Amino acid sequence: MAGDDRTEFRNSAIEQSLALGKDKAVFDKALDTLLAADRYRYSYLWTWMGVPIIQLPADVMATQEVIFAARPDVIIETGVARGGSVIFMASMFELMGKGKVIGVDIDIRAHNREAIEQHPMTKRISLIEGPSADEATLAQVRAQIPDGASVMVVLDSDHSRDHVLAELRAYGPLVTKGQYLVVADTVVGHLDEQNAPQNRSQVWFKGNEPLTARDMYLKETDRFEVNPVINGKLIFSSSPGGYLCCIRD
Repeated sequence: MAGDDRTEFRNSAIEQSLALGKDKAVFDKALDTLLAADRYRYSYLWTWMGVPIIQLPADVMATQEVIFAARPDVIIETGVARGGSVIFMASMFELMGKGKVIGVDIDIRAHNREAIEQHPMTKRISLIEGPSADEATLAQVRAQIPDGASVMVVLDSDHSRDHVLAELRAYGPLVTKGQYLVVADTVVGHLDEQNAPQNRSQVWFKGNEPLTARDMYLKETDRFEVNPVINGKLIFSSSPGGYLCCIRD
């Protein structure tokens, strides 16, 4: 009978993730594939529990890994869109038997709010409408966080550099030690204007995007580090390098 190889299996996965994160040739091939698939609006083709999630499968898997590993009490997400992402994270909390998702968006459209509020996971979701980085909105967010709660944050709204940087400065301090700050759509920082997806209401490309904002924020604080294992395996992903772990209070 074979012995217990769980530790060996886990260590091998870590080793391969780290090695993959250093393989630029593989990353570039994956990026080319994503850009080709984007002609079919690939990230818009998926749902979670019946609601459009507008995420790439790799990012959904990565997010569930960090949620299960870090087990936050509260997740704040900026950018509700059609609601699939907040429902996904709420369903993770439901499986774990605890937790609340706070969804923040400047405009939660009536049909999207209806889809969320009529969903079985709505009991673990709180919606706040308003500009994400405004103090009035932040005050509402803080009021929803119980004393002593562990907090994770996902930033997935306006992807311009200045807006993401403002969100990082506003929400980064809310993330507690051991939890994650996820900066979505960092892949745009690898795209020049000529190869950036054009079928969007806003077109982002290198210099005015979340990856640049992430780098600027990391120069301002020593509370976060880019997790090399989770980010190393993020090919076919919209958020490579976007998973930051809070390492100090």
